[in-house]
Amino acid sequence: MEENEPDPRFVLANERTFLTWITTSLALSAGGIGIAVVPEGVFVPWVRTLLAVVLVLLSAVAAGSAYPRWRHIDRALRRDRALPPPALAPLFGYGVAGVAVLALVLILLSR
Repeated sequence: MEENEPDPRFVLANERTFLTWITTSLALSAGGIGIAVVPEGVFVPWVRTLLAVVLVLLSAVAAGSAYPRWRHIDRALRRDRALPPPALAPLFGYGVAGVAVLALVLILLSR
């Protein structure tokens, strides 16, 4: 398969997206750790653990999928092919929204 050198703007945009996935992974991990150390009076312990585990798992998926996604997009750019769809976007969107809604409900119930 013949590969061409793509426009540097697209290569750099792909790199910025990769770094954003890594940054998102770090933020999710920090959020999971933050929830894990919330005082016991705020959340029921098993719910606190559940929320923390979900966030840290999302963090691992984001970090683990960042490089393969970068590589697939880079390959598509070099081969002048269609870009792969953002398959994991719904997982992160719904996952973080679910954690946020559950945390909000628990905060309101603890007041």
